[in-house]
Amino acid sequence: MSYYNKISAGYDKLHQEEQIEKTRLIKENCFLKGLILDIGAGTGAISKLFEGEGNTVIALDPAKEMLVNYKDLKLIARAEELPFKDACFDSIVSLTALHHADIKLAKKEIDRVSKKGATVAISFFKRAKNFAEAKRIFSSFKEIDSEKDLIFIKQ
Repeated sequence: MSYYNKISAGYDKLHQEEQIEKTRLIKENCFLKGLILDIGAGTGAISKLFEGEGNTVIALDPAKEMLVNYKDLKLIARAEELPFKDACFDSIVSLTALHHADIKLAKKEIDRVSKKGATVAISFFKRAKNFAEAKRIFSSFKEIDSEKDLIFIKQ
């Protein structure tokens, strides 16, 4: 996480445009509602795009410096060890973050903290060394192709 702590100040300039495009694709293909967990939220800039209409977003990232300027609900934690009760989230989103995690453990945690019928949207970096594993683990999800990522959606 030290890499992301070091680049936190310029992260949005590097990645925000492509993250906004993935957010647009997600919003076109599913409806995130209620209590939303954003896993790997980075600076939280994209988390704000899921707020409103009665939604509450919790931005979660393992790199403390990434969330330092985010003023809303945030938590420093890893996808493999989500510090929440079972079945508490209506929706979960993760943009280009889970390739850094143990995907199997992260998916288990996502399943654990998701309410029955929760919407889940995960974008995964296509060039990641564990991309084939992600395709296998999220094989029951709908797939949406983005330029650099594949987006997995379950409603």
